Amino acid sequence: MFELHLRCPQDSVEPLSDALEALDALSVSVEDADALTADEQPLFGEPGTEPQQLAWNRSTLTALFARREQAEEAWKLLAVQDFAAGSQLEEIREVPEADWVGLTQSQFQPVEITPEFWIVPSWHEVPAQARLSIELDPGMAFGTGTHPTTRMCLRWLAQHAQQRGGTLEAEVLDYGCGSGILAIAAAKLGAQAVDAVDIDEAAIAATIRNAETNEVALRSGTPEIAKPAYHIVLANILANPLQVLAPLLCSHVAPGGHLVLAGILERQAEQLQQAYAPWLELSVSDSEEGWILMTARKKSADGSVQAR
Repeated sequence: MFELHLRCPQDSVEPLSDALEALDALSVSVEDADALTADEQPLFGEPGTEPQQLAWNRSTLTALFARREQAEEAWKLLAVQDFAAGSQLEEIREVPEADWVGLTQSQFQPVEITPEFWIVPSWHEVPAQARLSIELDPGMAFGTGTHPTTRMCLRWLAQHAQQRGGTLEAEVLDYGCGSGILAIAAAKLGAQAVDAVDIDEAAIAATIRNAETNEVALRSGTPEIAKPAYHIVLANILANPLQVLAPLLCSHVAPGGHLVLAGILERQAEQLQQAYAPWLELSVSDSEEGWILMTARKKSADGSVQAR
C-alpha cells in the first residue's frame, strides 16, 4: 500500500477528494495541515451540526493506493487540473503491512446497555453476566450500540420491558432502522411484532441480515410497509429530519402508545418540543455526552394514558 500526501488550499479539497476516489484511491482523508501549531484552526462544531466551511485553510489530503504507480499517475493527472491550483505533492510513501482486520476489530468491544444487556461483536465472547445480547458487527449502516443516541434508545427499551415484567408485548416501529439494532432489541425483549423501515436499501439489507444472525423475526422495508399505528415508535435519526417527520411519526403512535426520539443535541430540545407540540408533548427522559432522548405518550381514547 502507498499513501499520496498533498498540501491543498481550502477550495481544492473537495474536488481533489472526488477526483482521487475516481482514480481508484482505496481511501481519502483530510487533516488540518497546521494541527498542533499556533495556526491550528477549529473547524467542526458540536456533533450533528454542519461545519461553516468544508476544509481547513491549509489541508493535508491523504489518499491510499494499492501500488506506487497508481499514486504517481494520480498526481500526474491531477497536477495539471485547474481545481488543483495551489496544491503541491508532499510525498508518496509506502505503508507498512499490518493486520488491518485485527486493528479494526480491536476498536470494537462489547457495549453494555444494562448490566444484563450487551451488544457484542461476532469476534468477542458474550460477557458472563449478559442475560440478553445482540450480535452486531460494524458495517455500512448506522447503529452499532457505540453511539450515545443508540445506547439511550436501547436503555429505554430494556427499562420499559422491565417495567412490564420483562417483556415488551407491544407492536414496535423502528423508523430509520439503520443496522436494525433497535428493531432486533425490541424483538429480543418480547415485542409482539416489529417493523423496521428505512429509505436506504443498504440499511434494509443490513437489518435483514442482522435479524437472521440474531434469530429474530421482523419485517424490514421502505416506509411504505409501515402499518397505521404501533404501541412504540422509535426514531433515532437527527433533529432536522425529526422535525420534518413530526406529523408522520405522531400519526403512527397508537392511543396510549409511546414515541421515542433520539439524535437530538441538548440545545435542540426546545425546537423539537415546538415541532411536536400540535400532536404530542415531548420531554427529555435521558441524556449522555451532550445528546438527549425525548419521549412522549399519546393519550388513550378516553383521555388517559393507561396503555402499553
